Amino acid sequence: MAKLTSHTLNGSDGTHAGQIVVTLKDCSTGLVLLSSSMDDGGRLTADIPPEQIDPSTTYELIFDAGPYWLARGVTARVKEVALRFTMPDPEGAYHMPVILSPNSYSVWIST
Repeated sequence: MAKLTSHTLNGSDGTHAGQIVVTLKDCSTGLVLLSSSMDDGGRLTADIPPEQIDPSTTYELIFDAGPYWLARGVTARVKEVALRFTMPDPEGAYHMPVILSPNSYSVWIST
């Protein structure tokens, strides 16, 4: 099993950005492998079965940030964050934190 984790942080005030809807898609097939939400602490942990991972495929992890900002009364230009990446090891661990601001974001991947 691959372990996919993330942590979303509000870069405007330094708090955890919880309850953001997240979707993981296989870019070559369009198949949705995961549809979930960040917990109240802005964290996500998901196991992806190895048979669903193709090391040569690009995946897209989409964070639907628009409703998060709307619920806070913030006018944001960044409505969604889409992170494209590969999972070369079907048994690997992939951590993708995101720092969100209404008009920008920062992401990175660690394994």
